[in-house]
Amino acid sequence: MPPPPPSRQDAAREVIDVLIEISTLLNTQLDRRQLSLCVSLIENGVNPDALATVIKELRSRAIEGQ
Repeated sequence: MPPPPPSRQDAAREVIDVLIEISTLLNTQLDRRQLSLCVSLIENGVNPDALATVIKELRSRAIEGQ
């Protein structure tokens, strides 16, 4: 008998695991929570390029503030 299909939550966790690996390889410096939030925002219609621009700007401001 084949194994039962993964639940939606298990599938989402697996996707985030793969994205974390890619994120690490690309040295994005996003942790699991941050990456999950980005994915959620994009799934809800936020433009990925605009999101990337905002993240870069926030990081730039954080460095300037130190």
